[in-house]
Amino acid sequence: MQAVIGTGCDICAVGHVGYILGDVDLTPRDREATEPRLQEIDEMFGERDHLKPEIIAYLRSICRYIEI
Repeated sequence: MQAVIGTGCDICAVGHVGYILGDVDLTPRDREATEPRLQEIDEMFGERDHLKPEIIAYLRSICRYIEI
């Protein structure tokens, strides 16, 4: 998660059911530059569906969540 946060994307847990990547704070130029970095992170860490509960818990622990 720190690698994704480091790109400037706003990753947040959604309640206790999932998480989303947001990039509304990025300029179009930054968004264009960030997308390849996010793809690299995705390829580096691979499948993470089995980690969803831990990812959600971590994001909530660092106050990155939206209640539904």
